[in-house]
Amino acid sequence: MMVGVVRTYLELRDPAQFRPAAPLPPTARVVERPSCSPAEYRRLYAAVGGPWHWRDRLAWDDATLAAHLASPDIALFELLVDGDSAGYFELRRSGAGSVEIAYFGLVPGYIGRGLGGALLSEAVREAWRFGGARVWLHTCTLDSPHALPNYKARGFTPYR
Repeated sequence: MMVGVVRTYLELRDPAQFRPAAPLPPTARVVERPSCSPAEYRRLYAAVGGPWHWRDRLAWDDATLAAHLASPDIALFELLVDGDSAGYFELRRSGAGSVEIAYFGLVPGYIGRGLGGALLSEAVREAWRFGGARVWLHTCTLDSPHALPNYKARGFTPYR
């Protein structure tokens, strides 16, 4: 049986569109990971993406992944709650003034704690600091059922 997957592309074209969520709780912080190793990246990617069938990056060898992470067009941030890894997001410059939130999500044990909106708000702010006049992302029907409502609640609008 073939299962149809619907992909939705969304964007923020103007900071006035952005509707930030409540801030992260005092026990949580977002840290940039400028020199993330391939092993650490795989840990984050698998912990967040495992339940949602993320597989693409797991097939990359160490050299390919290290080159990707070393690119000046990539920025990686991790959410820590009480010092524990709770999620991450990856930004990718994708053209003049355009930044993609390429990967975003929470570790399953942290879903439903009110962190998703706050983490997405941080991702948008970091995307603007990273040079984005336009911030975009995509989701699909294999992702968490909370993903699309969170994106729309922050002001993202579908464009494809």
